Amino acid sequence: MHDDRPDPQTAATREVVMRYHFSWKARDIEAVLALYHPEVQYNDFFQNRSMGRDALREYLLATMPSGPEDFLEHNDRIRVDGDTAFIQYAISVAGGGTFRASEAITVRDGLIWRINEYALLVQPPAQPGKPASQRPAASRLGLSARQLGMLARDIEEYFQRSQPYLDPGLDLHQVASATGYTRNQISYLLNQMLGQSFYQYVNQARLQHLLGLLETAPPPVRIDELAFSAGFNSLSAFYRSFRQHTGLSPKAYLKQATADR
Repeated sequence: MHDDRPDPQTAATREVVMRYHFSWKARDIEAVLALYHPEVQYNDFFQNRSMGRDALREYLLATMPSGPEDFLEHNDRIRVDGDTAFIQYAISVAGGGTFRASEAITVRDGLIWRINEYALLVQPPAQPGKPASQRPAASRLGLSARQLGMLARDIEEYFQRSQPYLDPGLDLHQVASATGYTRNQISYLLNQMLGQSFYQYVNQARLQHLLGLLETAPPPVRIDELAFSAGFNSLSAFYRSFRQHTGLSPKAYLKQATADR
């Protein structure tokens, strides 16, 4: 008779790794730390960084989201073979861009002894006529793949909450100061993951704000005045952004919107 039960080592590894997995989902740092072996080695190959037990609390504090949402999308069930488990997932970034990531976890003495974390950026489609830019070394960013996902959400939430784009003079330094990230980290997110420059990202937020104003603006609509109130400091930049986003000129868009009412 064939025995389909896993061998004892595989079963023990699965039990530890599932506790680790659910501790992460619960955002329970103490429970995660309790599962690390005293001689644990955590290798984050995206950052080209290796850490021991003494550095992992700080790493977890910086990596684990404070909110309840889980932005990790698991691509496959957790696979376990002997003392090693494999986890595959995708990290979706607000606005576009995805990391495909995996972890190989080795268990020893009932605790996690080694983690090898790999992440690969799935590049967004290149803009026509725009050469692919070179990524800075990941180790210079000081962010893991998970933290880049959090950065995207933090920037998006900051723009929605504080509406900094309404300031015509908004620059990258101001956004970095307000969010606590560096200019290089924000530039990497925008250029490499979202396929946009900083000013394209800002003007897109301004345009979304303006389109919201158009829905309630009484006639006659003075769209140039609305553009300036939304933070555009140049009509040429406004018209360019408007056509890129809607495929229409402001005049054609207003005519169509009026006909649809």
